[in-house]
Amino acid sequence: MQIKFINRQTGETQTETPPGEGFLKMLYNNPFGKLALLPLVKRKFLSEWYGRKMDKPSSVSKIQKFVDDLNIDINEAEKKINDFISFNDFFYRKLKPEARPIEEGFVSPGDGKLLAFENVTDVHNFFIKGRKFTLEEFLANKELAQTYKNASLLILRLAPNDYHRYHFPYEGTPSEMVKIKGDYLSVSPYALAGNFTKVFCENKREYCILETKDKGNIILAPVGATMVGSIIQTYTANKPLNKGDEMGYFAFGGSTIVVLIDKNKIKIDQDILNNTKNRIETFVKMGEKIGQ
Repeated sequence: MQIKFINRQTGETQTETPPGEGFLKMLYNNPFGKLALLPLVKRKFLSEWYGRKMDKPSSVSKIQKFVDDLNIDINEAEKKINDFISFNDFFYRKLKPEARPIEEGFVSPGDGKLLAFENVTDVHNFFIKGRKFTLEEFLANKELAQTYKNASLLILRLAPNDYHRYHFPYEGTPSEMVKIKGDYLSVSPYALAGNFTKVFCENKREYCILETKDKGNIILAPVGATMVGSIIQTYTANKPLNKGDEMGYFAFGGSTIVVLIDKNKIKIDQDILNNTKNRIETFVKMGEKIGQ
């Protein structure tokens, strides 16, 4: 299985090779991995243990190799590479404001590979294996699921080499965060191919509702994953904010932001919808226009 995506800036089709590729294949495609290792890897204690390890000062020794291996542009960061005090400090690094200009319209909340579905019911036609995805299970709220049953759904997948802070895609007033306990399954395509509903409806996740003046109410839901011991929110609830203001960040590991929008008030850009219909992700950056 090759993980291919469209680089939106160049139009090129590129291939992603995630760190730990062999291990992920074994976990999700190998019977031994599923039976013996997966139950251990998805447990909270392992992610928290690894998170503490990445907080130690000695973990700075891992930064340079990570930057070199994954071709990360460290010049975008506010800090210089020798100023980080741990690997996690580097991992959820802040960027210089000019590194991610905030464009017009509805923008991406973060850097990552994006899938977009005009209607939430289209998700099951994309991830055809496993049990059917339902908003009621994902949100753990029957009434809210009914409200968003015809919404458009976006899935922004952050790989370990991506910028790991996420931001508000539109101006408005956010609610308090609702937290849903769960496991820590990987959000790698290796895991999602046959376990999409299991990953998104059993992983630890949180969501807030962003109330806007002209685009309806937008649900923003960070989802935890293997080796992501922490989902940290940095915004102030019930206080008006601007598009592009920071919402939070993930500690070490790849993870995902799920977004639900009123399709009658926000139209997702057609190239992203077309790529999704062709079963390929689109690489976008935080602040980049993805709808209007």
